[in-house]
Amino acid sequence: MRVTKSFALASAGLLLATSFAFAQSTEIRVGAPLEPPMLDPTAGAAEAIDVVVYQNVFEGLTRIDQTGAVQPGLASAWTVSEDGLTYRFTLNDGVTFHDGTAFDAEDVKFTFERILAEDSVNAQKALYEAISAVTVIDPLTVEFTLSRPDGLFLFNIGRGDAVIVAPESAANNATDPIGTGPFAFVQWDRGSRVILEQYGPYWGEKPALTKATYVFIGDTATMTNALLAGDVDGTYNFAAEALPVFDGNPQFKVLVGSTEGETILSTNNAKSPFDKLEVRQAMAHAINRQEIIDGATYGYGVPIGSHFAPHHPYYIDLTNTYPYDLDKARELLTEAGYPDGFSATLKLPPVNYARVSGQIIASEFAKVGIKLELVNMEWAQWLEDVFANKDFDLTIISHVEPFDIGIYANPDYYFGYNNPEVQALNETLNATTDEAKRKELAQEMQTIIAKDAVNGFLFELAQTGVWNAKLEGMWQNAPVEGVVLRNVHWVE
Repeated sequence: MRVTKSFALASAGLLLATSFAFAQSTEIRVGAPLEPPMLDPTAGAAEAIDVVVYQNVFEGLTRIDQTGAVQPGLASAWTVSEDGLTYRFTLNDGVTFHDGTAFDAEDVKFTFERILAEDSVNAQKALYEAISAVTVIDPLTVEFTLSRPDGLFLFNIGRGDAVIVAPESAANNATDPIGTGPFAFVQWDRGSRVILEQYGPYWGEKPALTKATYVFIGDTATMTNALLAGDVDGTYNFAAEALPVFDGNPQFKVLVGSTEGETILSTNNAKSPFDKLEVRQAMAHAINRQEIIDGATYGYGVPIGSHFAPHHPYYIDLTNTYPYDLDKARELLTEAGYPDGFSATLKLPPVNYARVSGQIIASEFAKVGIKLELVNMEWAQWLEDVFANKDFDLTIISHVEPFDIGIYANPDYYFGYNNPEVQALNETLNATTDEAKRKELAQEMQTIIAKDAVNGFLFELAQTGVWNAKLEGMWQNAPVEGVVLRNVHWVE
């Protein structure tokens, strides 16, 4: 969940700066708004950890590409048993950790036993609890036995939480990370920067970059000045309100893509009047997505019509299920027994996109007779009242977990949607490994959720990156956390 920050340029003269310090052709300096609390992605939940180390220092058996698709990683191939309970992985040969020790199947076994241990501090341990055994067949073959089919298994083992670590170095990875990736950790100057350098004996295709420095800059104005001065070569998640400084400037490129953040007008489906489909449909027709995107994201949000990320290969465009139509909204409210509308509360967490979206929605809903009382809340209060106790009518929030459509199959989840058809589809989806069938099931779930107008589907949070115009290979979208450097390179 992101907070949009206000900014002011330290000096307007910077806009006209003629001197621009380019990095060396094989080095990059990345501006990062948050410093990680540690550098072990298997022992902490902070996104800032993965930004530095995911697919750079550490690798998994699989890896996630920028479309959200699963690709081979440390495993070159795998087979899945017909019942979906046994996965056998063939590992790449000649792989070493950055301390020179060899990677093999024993490291895989160690990694997942560590994740599942009773004293595990892995933030996503629950994702791997279907693993009942990890068996070493030989040094380059490892087999996983699951207690139940898990259609997301290959995706989940490609996340930062499941990167492979070695027993010789795992205990020190928080401050001295040692992985198998294309870049090795060199130095961490607390409060300032982390330095990575290309790992010479890397087993895969060598990256074009020989050095990467993550420079921690928490203030938007300071980041703006650093970009303009050439002190950093780019940043991956820049404040949208500051982007006009760089639009049209030939020294920069602005990359706008999507994240996993589905921003929704979350609706208490278990509470009157929102338990009536016609009421939810009326609200859907009263939502002007473009107005919200322009006001809350400075035009950079991506409209959504269901709970799914637009960059994902399973996505279908359902934004026209209930087009903006105030007359239709009034008609549906009358059908539902509310010809004069009704009153409700809209509880808003302390993030800019929610507060601004709430004001716009309240204005639109008033046109059809729905009178909203806006209630601003701090995070602790929102988590307790809305998320935990379900004490709300409406709220606005971004759900940022990858592939989280399964929350609609949980009738106890905070928005109280109870549809046995969706629950059955989700159960089948979780047990299905065939990609074509999974896509079909996911799209069917998206469609039902959209037609049921479970929530008001607003927009996908944008990833807004600003980069030196001579850089190529950066991810435009963010299906998982991380700034992956393996394909980044300078061009003349």
